[in-house]
Amino acid sequence: MNQLKIQIPSLIENIRVVESFIDNSKEKFNIEDDIYGNIMVAVTESVNNAIRHGNKFDKDKNVLLSLFVEDDRLRFEVEDEGRGFDYNSLSDPTAPENIENPGGRGIFLMRNLSDEVEFSNDGRKVELTFFINNNA
Repeated sequence: MNQLKIQIPSLIENIRVVESFIDNSKEKFNIEDDIYGNIMVAVTESVNNAIRHGNKFDKDKNVLLSLFVEDDRLRFEVEDEGRGFDYNSLSDPTAPENIENPGGRGIFLMRNLSDEVEFSNDGRKVELTFFINNNA
């Protein structure tokens, strides 16, 4: 199994670093275009949540992004140093009373763009899995 890791301070401008990490991973591991877009949106949204909600923009706290490349899947892990959250009691962003809210769609997007989403460590860590077809 191949893996790559980066650690970034909790500054919103570091989303560019994450985008470069994903672009470099696409090249290195020949990630197909059809899942590249889903990965880009889901992973950057996850890191954005870690910076914004997890670490509360505290530049002294870091976000760790890891990529594990296996035969049939790519697994991204995003971990922050925050207090965590109750990921089982999130409001539905598609409910009529929430449709006008400007936020609250990040985890919904992650769940709809990834093949598997798993939270752990009291919500401080999320794993996003994308299945790949490796016919090489």
